[in-house]
Amino acid sequence: MPPSWRIVFMGTPIAAASSLERLLQGPDTVVGVVTQPARPAGRGQKEAPTPVRRAAEGRRIPLLAPEKIRDPAFFEALKSLAPALVVVVAYGRILPQSILDLPPRGCLNVHYSLLPRYRGAAPIAWAILNGEEKSGVTTMRLVEKMDAGPIFLQREIPLAPDETAASLEARLIPLGAELLLETIRRLKEGNLTPRPQREEDATYAPMLKKEDGEIEWSQRAQEIERRVRALYPWPSAFTWWQGRLLKIYRSAVIQAGEEGALGEVVRADGGGLWVATGRGLLGLEEVQLENRKRLGATEFLKGARMKKGDRLGVS
Repeated sequence: MPPSWRIVFMGTPIAAASSLERLLQGPDTVVGVVTQPARPAGRGQKEAPTPVRRAAEGRRIPLLAPEKIRDPAFFEALKSLAPALVVVVAYGRILPQSILDLPPRGCLNVHYSLLPRYRGAAPIAWAILNGEEKSGVTTMRLVEKMDAGPIFLQREIPLAPDETAASLEARLIPLGAELLLETIRRLKEGNLTPRPQREEDATYAPMLKKEDGEIEWSQRAQEIERRVRALYPWPSAFTWWQGRLLKIYRSAVIQAGEEGALGEVVRADGGGLWVATGRGLLGLEEVQLENRKRLGATEFLKGARMKKGDRLGVS
């Protein structure tokens, strides 16, 4: 049995909390947890602890939440924990070289893409946006350049035709936790050698903003349908109708011959809510009008006065 390693875990969202939970159940000793500071969230803008903080609380593990990753006091606190390995899962900041050099076993990262494709903050959403047929998880050694370190292990999964960011994340999170434990085990056994990434194959997945959800009706129906899935649950795809925000949660490409101007409603009845795009029609299947409930298209049309000939996308 390989000896137990002292591990510091760094992460922030739910995906990271899942990996932390699995790590805590394993043979190694988590000697410290680092997460982002609490931030205002929700309508009341109350400070909310991160999922990783919630997972670590009550376990008698030192918990650090530095405002600045290069704070000398934070570095000294990290150093005092004497980690053999630092594990990083969606922490949200690029670590300086001083931290990367601190643990004798280096810094190990779990990333939710098949690197070198989709380096960056939003690999799950961008894989769906770009119509990829597969995704997966990568473990790698961290370097100072974003997601560019040598790869340890990868696991690949196919994307379903109706895959959303939420459903893909739900499949990748446990896969990432399993791959993390396997990577650590094989590092201890000494039979795992990292391989460098091919820089010429690198693509990027920048952080999404709320405005990325706005639909451009000049795009093809297929592209818009992917956007709806890729941006669910956040920031959600949206458009405008009569000056009001209309969120779109589910949609489908319609194989029909009707045509219309960009964003024009070409059908609004019990048979569907169809909108003209740059190429093809998009059926809106589940929507939410500003300050109203989220509804299926049929129920929405019963209460709304949307009709054939209306235009979407005009604020």
